[in-house]
Amino acid sequence: MPLKDLLLALVVIVAWGVNFVVIKVGLDGLPPMLLGALRFALVAFPAVLLVKRPQLPWRWLIAYGATISLGQFAFLFEAMGNGMPPGLASLVLQSQAFFTLFFAAIFLGERLRAASVLGLLVAAGGLTLIGSENGASVPFFALLLTLCAASMWAMGNIITRRFGNIDLVALVIWGGLVPPLPFLALSWWLEGPELIERSLRGIGWSSILSLAYLAFVATMLGYSLWSHLLSRYPAGKVAPFSLLVPVVGLSSSALLLDERLTPLQGWGALLVMAGLLVNVFGPRLRQRMLARLAD
Repeated sequence: MPLKDLLLALVVIVAWGVNFVVIKVGLDGLPPMLLGALRFALVAFPAVLLVKRPQLPWRWLIAYGATISLGQFAFLFEAMGNGMPPGLASLVLQSQAFFTLFFAAIFLGERLRAASVLGLLVAAGGLTLIGSENGASVPFFALLLTLCAASMWAMGNIITRRFGNIDLVALVIWGGLVPPLPFLALSWWLEGPELIERSLRGIGWSSILSLAYLAFVATMLGYSLWSHLLSRYPAGKVAPFSLLVPVVGLSSSALLLDERLTPLQGWGALLVMAGLLVNVFGPRLRQRMLARLAD
């Protein structure tokens, strides 16, 4: 991969990694469901007037928007609003890779690989360590909500596999039409009209800048560059870069928010990363070992 494209991949990794710190800043001024409604309103409008709708039936656009956009971020924002630290959120959310494998086995009939199962067991041990200090810095409910967010992302991945070769940017923009009204309804129900009105009347620059970052940098710029890379290189060459997102997420949270992991959570984070590495690179290493044995 040329240096130019490596730099583009780095931009995406940083944009998506810092995204969790920005969510935390946004949640300091806006309640979770209202933040979600405003974020996706900015993603969809006015972009839908400028970008052609992807050649998909509406039912699939709605399914995509309801899982990856609405479901994932409703759970994630609520988790962070209930005490999930941004750095750990960026790490735990990567468990979507394992949920994707299981959903693919259930709904698409794909076979689970031995390396994936081993990676899952290692990562599950790490998540157990992270959640074992209940009440210390990661409430169990917040951890559970983050895992629900990862499962919704994974379900969206399964839905996306049915689309074939498609413009990801257009998909994100038109799929962004789905979440605003459900998010607003959830906000009305869970947060109440008084809090909505008070939050909108008192919205500050930190909240406005957070919304702009989430909509235009993390979503539109990030997916634009990611789809560009996927169009030029095999998915197996691009996807491993996503493993660096939690590294940036943990680092930026430590630097900007002074987030510190307990020793037990640090070991848990290392185990989760190890599990993800086994899942991504395990099959290739196994093939190389078998090829050397055959020689």
